[in-house]
Amino acid sequence: MLSTARAKGLERAIVSAPSTSLPSFLLPAFPPSQLRSFSASPNRPSHIGRAPLSIPPEVNFTILPPSRKKSRTSHVQTGPTVEVEGPLGKLSYTIPPFVKLHHDEEARKAFVSIEDREIKKQREMWGTTRAYIQNNIMGVSEGHAAILRLVGVGYRATVENTATTKEPEFEGQQFVILKVGYSHPIELPVPNGVKASVPQPTRILLEGAEKEVVLQFAAKIRMWRKPEPYKGKGIFVNGETIKLKAKKIK
Repeated sequence: MLSTARAKGLERAIVSAPSTSLPSFLLPAFPPSQLRSFSASPNRPSHIGRAPLSIPPEVNFTILPPSRKKSRTSHVQTGPTVEVEGPLGKLSYTIPPFVKLHHDEEARKAFVSIEDREIKKQREMWGTTRAYIQNNIMGVSEGHAAILRLVGVGYRATVENTATTKEPEFEGQQFVILKVGYSHPIELPVPNGVKASVPQPTRILLEGAEKEVVLQFAAKIRMWRKPEPYKGKGIFVNGETIKLKAKKIK
């Protein structure tokens, strides 16, 4: 440590100097003169959102004008509604009001854009809106499918027109019957718009126009016997795999 006299002399010399520029590593406690931002690059557009939508010839693509929902307090403004109709059905999706959609009927393409790229919420919904519309177009033209594999001794599934513990919600509703190790069979009603079939006793094929409904029903079936990591048994969806763990040795 420095003595009191030497410390005062050093302090007096630093103060009396007109301008002293010292390296930053000698003054770690001093804040830097210029703060540098986290990123200097501008906001880039969404790669998914700016990709054009291709409309097949057999699909009718219609943009309906937005409607105002009246409430007691205020008017809630919604965006336009996109309706797509094809050989497998008809689907609609209401886009946010800040999302703009341009339809080129001659080229049979649609382009999605937003009002302000600087707003985070609009950038988030840019690609999401485009993905929803693309799923609807593919759903009414080609359809969506989910394949479930039943892995386990004695695991099997069937599709029946009637069920013992469930009542049909609409006319012609089918039921997926699972036998996956419980003392009783599991009966699951097939949602409206989804077609279920069993090409093999250990395979379930789900088909439908709406991707969200198909995958939601597949997740509901998987919930009854989730894949476990020790023996690799369970219900797997669309090529799902699981890494096996080492067996516990006592």
